[in-house]
Amino acid sequence: MNKELPTASFRHKTDIQIRFNDIDRFGHVNNNSYFEYYDIGKEGYLTEVLKVDMRTQNIIPVVANINADFFLPVFFDDPIQVETAIVHLGKKSFTLLQRAVNKQTGGIIGQCSTVMVCFNSETQMPEEMPQEFRKAISEYEKDNLEHS
Repeated sequence: MNKELPTASFRHKTDIQIRFNDIDRFGHVNNNSYFEYYDIGKEGYLTEVLKVDMRTQNIIPVVANINADFFLPVFFDDPIQVETAIVHLGKKSFTLLQRAVNKQTGGIIGQCSTVMVCFNSETQMPEEMPQEFRKAISEYEKDNLEHS
């Protein structure tokens, strides 16, 4: 990716608790932990915006592609927040943008772009995005969305 995320209004924000086991021997958060932080932000976003429990749905979004950039190190006491937005809706997929931000400095620590595909757990095949998902995302992300 190695570029700034497209301009987006990141309305959804999730505070992250850094755990002792996230820290590597150099004293900063290991790069693998960022993906857990992005997952926490993604889960919060989908739960809040779609207002459904994904564990009870037959059609669920799954990760098809994920790309991340790391800009600054994060240390144990840093106040971190993950900001999340959806900027593209396709028929079966959407693109989710996230960035990790130091709440104290406002600095962008890292960023992530994820393509998620709606997947039917019964048929084990991709499926069109449920209309209620599309509507909820469109209403929440009015200013951010690009459709295809």
